[in-house]
Amino acid sequence: MKDFWLSCGHHLLDRDERGGLLVSDEFLKVYLARPELAPPPEACVVEKTLHAALMNDPRREIGADAIASIADADARENWTLMIGFRDHLLRHPTLEAAYLALARQGVGRTPPLFLNQLVHVILRNALDPCDDPFILRAGELLFRPQRITSHEGSLLAADEEAIAGTNPGMVSPLVSMLGLEASTEIDVLGEENAQSYFERSDRYDMALDLTAGRRGHAALARVIERWVKHLLAIEVDAEPLVELRDAKLTWYIGLDAEGTRIGDLLWNGDEFDQATNARVAALYRLTFRDPAVAAEAVKGEPVYLILATTPEKVLRMKPQNLVTGLPVRHLEAVS
Repeated sequence: MKDFWLSCGHHLLDRDERGGLLVSDEFLKVYLARPELAPPPEACVVEKTLHAALMNDPRREIGADAIASIADADARENWTLMIGFRDHLLRHPTLEAAYLALARQGVGRTPPLFLNQLVHVILRNALDPCDDPFILRAGELLFRPQRITSHEGSLLAADEEAIAGTNPGMVSPLVSMLGLEASTEIDVLGEENAQSYFERSDRYDMALDLTAGRRGHAALARVIERWVKHLLAIEVDAEPLVELRDAKLTWYIGLDAEGTRIGDLLWNGDEFDQATNARVAALYRLTFRDPAVAAEAVKGEPVYLILATTPEKVLRMKPQNLVTGLPVRHLEAVS
């Protein structure tokens, strides 16, 4: 099987008998090597000593007084967040269990970057046997913000970090349309270039066609199914929808903040304008393969999933909403 998403560090982790990811010293050292934590030449002796000690033993207990002795205020803030996150990971048997605790109890001061990195490596684990580039590219939506644009009847998602803050180029219509520099190479994932995804998967330079009824739209449904099964041990079917027509919204989940807002409008029977409607990027009807798993509140009705963009056409998916929002009788985490 071809490998993908090497940058998430999955190869540094072991797995327990149920397939959950076990924290390793090597995985923790990757965080310590980040530029936010690697002491610059002008760093104080305390910070340099702390960093060296943790590189030698990344599980070493670090008290608040040790961090408080660091001279630079920004460094103190970074170390406080890092040690808090590390301790949270070490308190749980697996990364999956640590993520579920954050999702259910609140992320608190956990930086979005750390949360997205957890999703990245956990989803890599959940998709381990997958060799479909469309499903893998759709999976990026769960941990990488996307810029959405309409072009010739298609709804295209491109990695936000790859295109933010760049100047329009004139190399190709796609490059110009997405606002990329002339030197940036980005292609829309298709049958003819799909196999190149594996060698490019850590560059995030392939756009996904999310148009309703097309392969990218369906691929995200498969990702949702695997995410739920891996974290909650519940099998579901996510059916892609072209539009919500005469749907009985007994239960709905916004897959991002905008999706939640639009779902609230639908729930309350409120009118919304064409611009709001145009921001809906994807719709799904989710059903439980075992109806007994569903909570009594849904009474056998499906759960509708709504994914939408911001007014600036940025999509920031919140996969934790699937963990906290599904109406189920039990929540069995991978541990």
